[in-house]
Amino acid sequence: MSVVLLLGPLFWILNSSDGVYGVAVTATVPVGVELTPPQNVTVISLNTNYTLIWDWNQSPGKTYDVTFTVQFVGSYELTDKKRDPEWVSVCERVSGRSCDLTGLDLHYLGMYVFHVRTDWNGHHSEWVQVEFCPERDADLGPPVKVELRPAGNLLDVTISEPRSSQDTVMKEHLSKLYYRIKYWEQSQDGKASEKHLNTTATFVTLPGLKAWTRYCVSVQSREDGEHRKSSIFSHPHCLETEGHLSWWQIVLYFLSALLVFLLLVLLLIWCFFYSCVTLKSIWFPSSQLPTHLEQFLRHSPRSHPPRLLTPHSELELLCDKVTICALPEVLVNQTHPCGTLMGLELNNSRHSRHGSGSSSSEDSGVYSAGGSSSQPSIKHQAQPLAMTFDSGPRKDTSHDVWTRALTAEGH
Repeated sequence: MSVVLLLGPLFWILNSSDGVYGVAVTATVPVGVELTPPQNVTVISLNTNYTLIWDWNQSPGKTYDVTFTVQFVGSYELTDKKRDPEWVSVCERVSGRSCDLTGLDLHYLGMYVFHVRTDWNGHHSEWVQVEFCPERDADLGPPVKVELRPAGNLLDVTISEPRSSQDTVMKEHLSKLYYRIKYWEQSQDGKASEKHLNTTATFVTLPGLKAWTRYCVSVQSREDGEHRKSSIFSHPHCLETEGHLSWWQIVLYFLSALLVFLLLVLLLIWCFFYSCVTLKSIWFPSSQLPTHLEQFLRHSPRSHPPRLLTPHSELELLCDKVTICALPEVLVNQTHPCGTLMGLELNNSRHSRHGSGSSSSEDSGVYSAGGSSSQPSIKHQAQPLAMTFDSGPRKDTSHDVWTRALTAEGH
């Protein structure tokens, strides 16, 4: 006799005829473990973007690393009794609490059923279902963008239609879509009354506005079909209206523009004059070079053109100190490095005046001057040099003779 005991995931086989007792285990979980199914299953949707979300609370005192599986099917398949519905898996063994349904490309007017369950170690909880119809359950979003432009004392409003996940306008799914424009005058106390304007156009000019007044505008998407959808209002946009200018404003603007223009003209004239002066001082300096330097630069060979000195070229400059002193007015025969030459010049002049009668005394004077020990001889040493410049021709004087003598002695 054999007895089979089924206890949940475990079953026991007892065979008393041959004395063999066997035990078979078909799962690794304890007897009586039940997985909690997901809770609060719902679809979050905006236009054609859909996301299934849920909650899950595990049993008290137990910890499981569970996953979740999401499947869907068309509602019409559940009503067909001739065949079983074909569930399509969307998310399998996901550890999160959400599943993106946007990629399914659900028909906006279709009816669908989604169900989700908990999975752990080959065991599953019960399915939890939720029905979803995009036309009925999906929320409608506000306009993508609202732009304001002044039109005199009015405002032009440009509305960018809400778009689907395929980047198409929602008006393709909602034929009765229109917009509710709310606008009000912006004031410091914030008690301005609101005005509303319903329109199906995407470009509207708001009427009845004041000139030079700041207004705020917000737009809402609405659909008054079978399910009557409406979105939240868009973020307010504020802009000041314009208007006709009074005579004093026109005069003020004209004078301001004229003043700015004159300042710019004066600035340009000053810049031009300053540039001309600077260029002239560079290319045509007021300080002229000396005549001998100009002649040297003018007649210098082309192989050695004039050039500016570089910092390194200063090391190559060799300079001697030159002392220029004034020539005395009366030249006398006294103790002087060039006294012999001066005495010689004086004797020559006397000889020319008095003739041959006085030549002996003059010669003796020259001899005595040349042979006297009291007179210093001419030595080749650095002495103060008297330099004179004369551009016109003239006769030789005693100074010329003395200068030539010094030059010859130096050579």
